[in-house]
Amino acid sequence: MTATASPTPSFDEDYRNMLRTLSEGSVHVHFDPYEDIDWDAPNMAIDPEDPRWILPADFDPLGATAWYQSLPIDQQIELGQWRILNIIKVGAAFESALIRGLMHYAMELPNGSPEFRYCLHEMTEECNHIQMFQELVNRSGVDVPGTRLHFRLMLPFLGLLGGFQPVVLMIGILGGEEPIDHYQKIAIRSMELPPALHRVMEIHIAEEARHISFAVAFLKMRLPHANRFQRFHLSLAFPIAMRWLAGEIMTPPRSLAKRFGIPKEVYREAFWSSPKSREILASYFGDMRALAEETGLMNPVSRRLWKRLGIAGEASRYRGEPERTAEVYVEETTSAHTDAAAASRAA
Repeated sequence: MTATASPTPSFDEDYRNMLRTLSEGSVHVHFDPYEDIDWDAPNMAIDPEDPRWILPADFDPLGATAWYQSLPIDQQIELGQWRILNIIKVGAAFESALIRGLMHYAMELPNGSPEFRYCLHEMTEECNHIQMFQELVNRSGVDVPGTRLHFRLMLPFLGLLGGFQPVVLMIGILGGEEPIDHYQKIAIRSMELPPALHRVMEIHIAEEARHISFAVAFLKMRLPHANRFQRFHLSLAFPIAMRWLAGEIMTPPRSLAKRFGIPKEVYREAFWSSPKSREILASYFGDMRALAEETGLMNPVSRRLWKRLGIAGEASRYRGEPERTAEVYVEETTSAHTDAAAASRAA
């Protein structure tokens, strides 16, 4: 591939200190999926009739549809539980690919590399996340499939190839982590969740903060060493990776529609044809737009690509800032989708 930065630069003291801080954080503030979650506590039992599984209308694209909101409460609960648990299952699959790529990269590092230790800490935590996610799915009794078939077949190869292209690997890691992290943060802040789901999200958010910090610092360290040709190609790869991976992770398989009788037009509206769903999609990437601006990956051509992909908006002023204006950009770039959605509602 041409979209790779130049060979590993010498690390400055700030980067080394950051790696040391992240590693020490992994030692002193970490979670075990069985020691730190009391799965057998009565309040942690997963109740299939718990109304806290109902999808929110403000940040879940399926929950935002009039069709979902018109369902009887028991069907909203069942469908909401299935969707949320499927996102959890997809997250586990994505993290398995992350581990493959990061292990490949770490094992090629020279002796004494300050990145090696933290990479291993991160992979240990990701293994714990996979266990935690699968335990939640198992205890729910809901047989969700996880990723769509084509993505499931691609994941082992994506991890392997990522080890050869570490800059692209880190972009992919951010593309996969950001949508889930964003969704879970809003859920924790704005909803009352089933206790087991709340605890899983709480742990995941806490440790993913380190993982995202590493990927961001990794790119900030290397991108200045890329030549103009490489940086231009990376500026295009960046939003493409964000949009593609968000779609793979947040779009459920068609078996969801078949199981629950979701009409085709509703499925399209939710994933990602309507103005509301595109507003939600764009909201995942405020932090990534800020990173693109800071690292020189936001140029006139790539900026148009962000808009074309429906994920443009203002850059975050600080990490985790609630989305402010993604809707404005989405509406400007999806007038055709707006007209189609209006026509569909009128019909």
